[in-house]
Formats: sequence, structure tokens, C-alpha cells
Amino acid sequence: MREQPVMHDAVRPFTFRLYVAGQAPNSQRAIGNLTALCRRHLADCSCIEIVDVFENPKRALADGVLMTPYLVVAAEAPILAIAGDLTEPSAVLDALGIAPDAV
Repeated sequence: MREQPVMHDAVRPFTFRLYVAGQAPNSQRAIGNLTALCRRHLADCSCIEIVDVFENPKRALADGVLMTPYLVVAAEAPILAIAGDLTEPSAVLDALGIAPDAV
């Protein structure tokens, strides 16, 4: 599942890489939660890449992923990563430095 980034005036573009474990319930929740967060708060400035660790185990290991779901904000320095199913959108937005009412 890929979405192309589009610029938004208030927020810089974000590229997310979400590592999941196939159809596991927590992985599916993470996909749904991240998609909903991006649609609601980052509609015009986000791109999501889903990486299934069952299909790409070498990539997950090379990227240092030891658990799923695991969200990485690509091109961040230092790397910003969040583990879990992303059920708290305010915590994700806070980690990104975005006030929920700012977007």
C-alpha cells in the first residue's frame, strides 16, 4: 500500500515505513490506525510503505526491526521509530512534533 506525498502548507511531508507481521491482528490494527491518522491529520503530506516481515525478513533484519508492528519515519535523523499498534494518535502526533489541532 503506497500513497504519494503531496505538500501541505502547515506540515512538512512525512514518509512512513510500517513493518508488520502478515495478517496478525495487531499488524492490521496498526495499518488501519496509521492510515486513519494520516487521512485525518496528514492528508496531503504523507506516504505510507508497508513492509511485511514474513515476505521481506532480510530487509527487516537489515533495518534492525526486532518486533512488529514497528513504525519508522523515513529520512528522519535521528531515526524516529514507534513500536505498537498506534492506537493513540495523539502520542504518534506528539512524537512527530505535531499538535493534533494544528493540522
